[in-house]
Amino acid sequence: MKRYDRLKEIQRLDPEKDFLTIYRLTSTYEFPWDFTRALELALYRTYAVPSIGRLLAETAELTDRTQKRYDDTALLLDTVVEHGFESEDGRTAIRRINQMHRSYDISNDDMRYVLCTFVVMPKRWIDSYGWRRLSDHELRACAAYYALLGKHMGIKEIPQSFEEFERCLDTYEEEHFGWDEGARKVSDATLALMASWYPGPLAPLVRGASLALLDDALLRAFRYDTPAPATRAVVRGALRLRARAVRLLPPRSTPHYARQNPEIKGYPDGYTVGSLGTFPTPGVGGCPVPHTESPAATQP
Repeated sequence: MKRYDRLKEIQRLDPEKDFLTIYRLTSTYEFPWDFTRALELALYRTYAVPSIGRLLAETAELTDRTQKRYDDTALLLDTVVEHGFESEDGRTAIRRINQMHRSYDISNDDMRYVLCTFVVMPKRWIDSYGWRRLSDHELRACAAYYALLGKHMGIKEIPQSFEEFERCLDTYEEEHFGWDEGARKVSDATLALMASWYPGPLAPLVRGASLALLDDALLRAFRYDTPAPATRAVVRGALRLRARAVRLLPPRSTPHYARQNPEIKGYPDGYTVGSLGTFPTPGVGGCPVPHTESPAATQP
């Protein structure tokens, strides 16, 4: 297989009917590393909406148990990608997400915004740092995939195209991004988690690199100092060099799922999908991801 053969395969599929297949090929074969980074950034962005960041701070899940919340979020969302909406594992993952979110008073607007970040941020990340850009087929499939996920999560008035998802995201951020002390604590805990994945002496560099990837709207919302232009240039330039190197590599022959990521550290002996996440008492605390029960096993 040559470097662009899988893209040709994707373009032979119907993005309205084969969206799961296309999304799986794109996220697990073509851009697994990039999708991981983009979805991390997508969830991180949501903290800048005070109603979301404040709730996450109140639950303490992303400040006191940051690694577990990261692991559970990634594994629950990726279970649906790997196994599909109609599989036992996929249904269990969605049920777990919904059970957690029913414990909190989360507005439909906030839920829809979070869904928009999952659609829009991979495209924006890959446009900047991917080895190629996403095709129109892939964007349509991504929109269809998350529209169905949102339907399973009970979200109302879901956008139906990539362009609608993008407009919804940009409008919501313009109207709602702002400062919140609790959200800043969640942001700091997330940056500290990312730094913890590397040797201790590198932690300040990792934090600085992470801040260099944030846009000005995010930096203002969290009241972080703007990174030096030289720092931004080095970090973003390094990612673009990586993209050039990846373009020269042969295409992946096997898929790469979130459960295989080295950042997932909480389940060295495996896990069951039905035991992921928290089991909160309504109104008390414990939600790892934004908003049908049988245990299903999965192996890492």
